[in-house]
Amino acid sequence: MRSGPFGIRFRDRADAGRRLAARLRAHHGLDALVLGIARGGIVVGAPIAEALEAELEVIAPRKLPIPFNPEAGFGAIAEDGTLYLNAALVRALGLAEEEIRRIAAEVLAEVRRRIERYRGDRPPPAVNSRTVILVDDGLATGYTMLAAIQSVKRGAPTRLVVAVPVSPASTLRQIEPHVDELHCLVAPETDVFAVANFYEDFRDVRDEDVIALLERARQKRQERRES
Repeated sequence: MRSGPFGIRFRDRADAGRRLAARLRAHHGLDALVLGIARGGIVVGAPIAEALEAELEVIAPRKLPIPFNPEAGFGAIAEDGTLYLNAALVRALGLAEEEIRRIAAEVLAEVRRRIERYRGDRPPPAVNSRTVILVDDGLATGYTMLAAIQSVKRGAPTRLVVAVPVSPASTLRQIEPHVDELHCLVAPETDVFAVANFYEDFRDVRDEDVIALLERARQKRQERRES
């Protein structure tokens, strides 16, 4: 495997998931719930769920785009309406509360559209009194992960774990106080960062890929129950 700019580089998201699974062995067989952040987090989460004999489900928080620079965000929102805002950035941008509400409502509609497509008529997964492992293919600002963390905490899990292949060290420092465990394989101290640089293959993940992985995971879980 070739080295990336900071050492380790993954073949693809599934390879990253298998390597993370080795860090999470303590949760094997304990009815953990692996929540992959759509879309790439599901591809990473699938081999983790298989290795741990855990349930795999999807969560789909999305960033709140800055109006004049939609590639950047000032926060994120989860499917239940949980908001994470970068308060300092909101102040610096001069965003009015009404504008934030409008943007949040637009993004929430897209989040719920995605979730309906991925889950169909299945209810949200139960998190109460369970270990929940939140997975993504990498972090940048960490806004979507922080929104996911706050949303999952509403369901009162016993233990909340975040597992990602790569993230800037500064982002991990923001996330660590909010979770019980934090696992990251590569954490460079850098201001110049792109998740894709740590993968040989970082192709786009389609909705159909997410749906297929979730269905395969459900089938395997059912087979284990029946065996």
